[in-house]
Amino acid sequence: MPKEEKKTKSFVLRIDSDTMDAIERWAADEFRSTNGQLQWIINEALKKHKRK
Repeated sequence: MPKEEKKTKSFVLRIDSDTMDAIERWAADEFRSTNGQLQWIINEALKKHKRK
């Protein structure tokens, strides 16, 4: 049985340059794209606060 693909939504995120630089470095350290890192951070926060 094929795995169902999750639908994604796009949105604009305004973030200060120091925070973005830190996220980009973190993403590179973990071999993720910046977008992938942001998705991971958001998912972890949602799980931690029992919102997902």
